Amino acid sequence: MFTTAPAPNFTQTRLPNDLFAAINALKQELNAVILAHYYQDSEIQDIADFIGDSLELARKAANTSADVIVFAGVHFMAETAKILNPDKLVLLPDLNAGCSLADSCPPEAFAAFKAARPGHSVISYINCSAAIKAMSDIICTSSNAVKIVNQIPKNQPIIFGPDRNLGRYVMEQTGRNMEIWQGACIVHENFSEKKIVQLKIENPEAEIIAHPECEPPVLRHANYIGSTTALLKYSQTSSSQAFIVATEPGIIHQMQKQAPHKRFIPAPSTNNNCACNECPHMRLNTLEKLYLSLKNQTPEITMPLDIQLAALQPIERMLEMS
Repeated sequence: MFTTAPAPNFTQTRLPNDLFAAINALKQELNAVILAHYYQDSEIQDIADFIGDSLELARKAANTSADVIVFAGVHFMAETAKILNPDKLVLLPDLNAGCSLADSCPPEAFAAFKAARPGHSVISYINCSAAIKAMSDIICTSSNAVKIVNQIPKNQPIIFGPDRNLGRYVMEQTGRNMEIWQGACIVHENFSEKKIVQLKIENPEAEIIAHPECEPPVLRHANYIGSTTALLKYSQTSSSQAFIVATEPGIIHQMQKQAPHKRFIPAPSTNNNCACNECPHMRLNTLEKLYLSLKNQTPEITMPLDIQLAALQPIERMLEMS
């Protein structure tokens, strides 16, 4: 992650009583846009200009006419917005909002992994750092990974990273053998199969819907597997009236808004103290930090020009292929 400014300090600025009004006023003043991932707190989703998964937000970032982009998500998402908008000010409300999956793929180690497999095309899941994107041929998201891989000639060997569970799922769906980097997301790896099965017993009418980053023991119980946006759409169109949701529970806010008559149950984690499975990194962003980020125009996301240019090419290929 590359930045040039410190995170906002709550002790330096008095917060307004109406944060929603203050944020909207700053947006108008700065010609700013707020992009928020589905895994953000509900109040951030409610004030955002655009809400989506990685692919949708990448498209919005590429097409925005705003001068300032506030990315309410994690650092790799803000980096992607900066790569697509090199001349815009890109802000991340909390500089510590990282990603366990991105962190599981250090650039030096991935470079060695790639060097040991010459002639392979590198397809990287968007949940990776700018440095990893710069080493890639094509970027993908959970919503288009199968479509991207299916467009690669069958005689072309592929490296897929950094998520091993998504890579395994894509291999099953495409029939392609790929060299997979063994990274993972702490949220999607921590769902408890035992507890999910128990929930299903207690709620036999509920469908289990799961993100492909989940481990195989969870996916084999799923009635439907898809990206965050796909899960949202499925929950609206399915005739089922109840769902056990095996992804970060922030998405349930949108599911409930779009289908208030249905019931959504967050899938439990292996942690005995938690009935759901929130991403600790996503939840570092708050409405207060978003306000301070706009007011102080910091922390700003920047990166070396060579990384920025190299990372842009595989993202553009993804947008063209999807």
